[in-house]
Amino acid sequence: MTRRLMSSMGVVLVAIGCGGGTERATPVADLATSGGDAAFTTFVHDFLADTYRRQPTMATQLGVHDFDDRLEDYSRVGVDDAVGALKRFRARLADIAPKTLSPANQLDREQIRLEIDSELLTLEVIRPWATQPDTYSSGLTSTAYIMIKRQFAPADVRLRKLIAREKAMPAALAAARQNLQNPPRVATDIALQQLDGNRAFFADAVAAAFPEVKDPALLAEFKQANDAVISALTDYGAWLQGDLLKRSNGEFAIGAETYRRKLAADEMIDLPLERLLAIAEADLRKNKAAFVVVARQIDATKTPLAVLAQLSRNHPPAGKLIEVTQSELAAIARFMADHHIVTIPRAASAQVQETPPFLRASTTAAMDTPGPYETVATEAYYSVTLPDPTLKPAQVEEFMAGWHYPLITNVSVHEVWPGHYLQFLYARDFPSDVRKVFRAASNSEGWAHYAEQMVVDEGFHADDPRYRLAQIQDALLRDVRFIVGIRMHTQAMTVAQAEDMFVNDGYQTRPVAVSESKRATSDPTYGYYTMGKLMIQKLREDYKAKKAREGAPFSLQEFHDSFIKLGPLPLPLIRTALLGESGQPF
Repeated sequence: MTRRLMSSMGVVLVAIGCGGGTERATPVADLATSGGDAAFTTFVHDFLADTYRRQPTMATQLGVHDFDDRLEDYSRVGVDDAVGALKRFRARLADIAPKTLSPANQLDREQIRLEIDSELLTLEVIRPWATQPDTYSSGLTSTAYIMIKRQFAPADVRLRKLIAREKAMPAALAAARQNLQNPPRVATDIALQQLDGNRAFFADAVAAAFPEVKDPALLAEFKQANDAVISALTDYGAWLQGDLLKRSNGEFAIGAETYRRKLAADEMIDLPLERLLAIAEADLRKNKAAFVVVARQIDATKTPLAVLAQLSRNHPPAGKLIEVTQSELAAIARFMADHHIVTIPRAASAQVQETPPFLRASTTAAMDTPGPYETVATEAYYSVTLPDPTLKPAQVEEFMAGWHYPLITNVSVHEVWPGHYLQFLYARDFPSDVRKVFRAASNSEGWAHYAEQMVVDEGFHADDPRYRLAQIQDALLRDVRFIVGIRMHTQAMTVAQAEDMFVNDGYQTRPVAVSESKRATSDPTYGYYTMGKLMIQKLREDYKAKKAREGAPFSLQEFHDSFIKLGPLPLPLIRTALLGESGQPF
């Protein structure tokens, strides 16, 4: 959901156990009342309750606030306890035969099975808790940010719960020193690059987040807890630099077998990697050829890259970016309705805002939506990053080249209409709690990336080739992600080689290429954007053919509505639901 420009690898909030104690189970939809369905409903209830207890940050984000005063247990004991619990749930699920379930529950059963397999693979084989130092420091930043960004409870209530989380944070960083074992050097470098921002976040954003709280005793307790976190992060950075970096000699590549297993568990894709690579390379060639054709339509006297450079110079002033972006959202929404692209539920528009300063280094644009269970703080924000006010005019101009007018549209389609914000609007009514909590990235990110091309295909700014060029440039970026993810983790492609491919084949600037290649080291399957887009395009054509066989008209809006209402299931399960068979995904 975010477009990353710098070196943030994302926050890996692993499923590790938090402390014991009783918890209030959150409601689970009444999916069934008897037989296998009844057993499955009980299983879902138990599995979600355990998930929320072990992943309180995730629970808060979802709008489940029973665990706001807890922090994930980052210790090795917590890891082992989580593995044991997942294996017990896996055994319980195996006892529920799919044929005893309703069709909807059969889909949910498969989704949970895949979720368990993915978490076990992560904890037992990929082991980010042992190889990714940023998991700890940025994980703490993430959990604190979730507590301050939304007013889901009165300020003093949220502050007390944040203090409880902060008091557990030094222990999490102590656990990191015990857990981290020979990480890749790039992983330790990334953690060090992020650390100043993490520390500054607690010193500035967190410290100033509760101005309405006046209780002196509570504020004193907060300052003590927050200062302890800042100190612990300072010590952690010194340990990373003075100790761990010297023994960071591990390999970032997960290997072909683990890569295959990850794709199967995360996305339900079992095609040979050679076939997937061939699909990605074919799409790259197709988009590069299209880029040349469209660039010539804009200016046949210039090279394609010179045309792109010229296009990048046409952007709003930095001070007008938020206003221009908000206006474009309204235009996109009108187009969706007027051209019957997809049904948009009645809701307030996402509000465009400046990206918080501590996120500027890692995010260009992102949707900030409440979780599907949130009932209080339900506002949605579309964050766009403005240039740092300390930059010189030439640097501001270089930065704003990444916000030229057609690219504003393409990013907004991905993040808002009909991309992630629309997905959020439907999420509250997804058919089950399973689909509200778990998602396949090839579905959610694939849908948003699919939407970029689809809206241009359907005529939005279609008479202006500049918008098509921006869409293709973003498609090239996602194609290269698909390719380098496979090659870096299974074919010994280096980080430097990946950087060059982003520049030479993805038409990205060198800073973007550096960021993207680093991301690949810890996000090996981030080709799910292109993978999902291609699978949705194939699904749409197969759905249209099915309608023709049935003698029924095809409606693009009906297809899109049917797709998104099913929730973010793995795309082979979406095919099963819409077509009655999984078939060939590509």
